[in-house]
Amino acid sequence: MKEQFEASMLRVHLGEDDRWQGKPLYEAIVDKCRELGVAGVTVFRGLEGFGASTRIRHKSHSMFSKDAPIQLSVIDTEEQIGRLIPHLDGMVGEGLIAISRVEAIRLWRE
Repeated sequence: MKEQFEASMLRVHLGEDDRWQGKPLYEAIVDKCRELGVAGVTVFRGLEGFGASTRIRHKSHSMFSKDAPIQLSVIDTEEQIGRLIPHLDGMVGEGLIAISRVEAIRLWRE
């Protein structure tokens, strides 16, 4: 089956060491997305990057760096993304949130 529709894509850029109420911020955002019934979210761990602070965040030679750049990608309706943003305003202390309109194609098997 196939469904094509207009959607919004929200991307949140932050650091792996960013926290919210004692847990990694990216995990807290994933939990909030589930709580709000958002269609889905994916977390990506980057190799290197920087944001407004110009502090370089990078994956060290160790596979377990504590400050790699993180990007969350959320795609859902404009309404659902709009419900998420006020929560992000309170959770993300330093980072970047980008929103784009996208054409989405959902594929599934019956």
